[in-house]
Amino acid sequence: MDSALYTGRVFHQRFRPRPHKLVYRVFWTLFDIDELETLHTKLRFFSLNRFNLFSFHARDHLALSDEPLRAQMERMLGQIGLQSANIGSIRVLCMPRLLGYVFNPISVWFCHKRDGALAAILYEVANTFGERHSYLIPVEDAAQNPIHQSCEKGFYVSPFLDMNLLYDFDVSPPDERVAVTVRARDADGPMIVASLSGARQTLTDTRLFKAFFSYPLLTIKVVVAIHWEALFIWLKKTGLRTRPPAPLHPVTIVRKDT
Repeated sequence: MDSALYTGRVFHQRFRPRPHKLVYRVFWTLFDIDELETLHTKLRFFSLNRFNLFSFHARDHLALSDEPLRAQMERMLGQIGLQSANIGSIRVLCMPRLLGYVFNPISVWFCHKRDGALAAILYEVANTFGERHSYLIPVEDAAQNPIHQSCEKGFYVSPFLDMNLLYDFDVSPPDERVAVTVRARDADGPMIVASLSGARQTLTDTRLFKAFFSYPLLTIKVVVAIHWEALFIWLKKTGLRTRPPAPLHPVTIVRKDT
């Protein structure tokens, strides 16, 4: 199966106006959305849209609705010229629910063509104010590794960063390893770099059980860590930015000509 478990770390470093750095051990799950039903019946510690030690709820992602995830993704991919008949596997790298709770600062969706080539990446971003926004970017060269993509920031995430920033993404798609690096910069240079990297493990009950105890209450710790690190940044006298209204459209489509 293409679905898998990845164990590794997250790294954040702020450069201006006050330096700050953090590193945490984390794990993620890579779910092929067409394999979710099979995983639900195959794994004892995983459930689809139900409570379990680990679970994946479709309503945690994209439009937060009951519409099938593939239908939602196919509609978005159609806006960049990819027809449904040519859409192959769709996989999402994210943290699953642990004991019913999850918060994903970022979920990365890998959208492939029927021939297996990577066609587009969707970066689904959430903030701690209950808002979310996604950036859908076509992949111009599927053979490139890492894949380089860029877009303008259009969604408020951190109270310590301005909105007039550019994002640069470097992505090594899931294989034996996975890596995603996001850099934010303004006219004066880099502001922050954030990355995740992990090594692949087979998605089995044994692996899930070990991950649960190796990274206890991980999804709760993510939220605690965000606020804990924010306290340190604030104590360094980094000014707060006013939160603007959420974008009118839930997805920013970044076309090749933009």
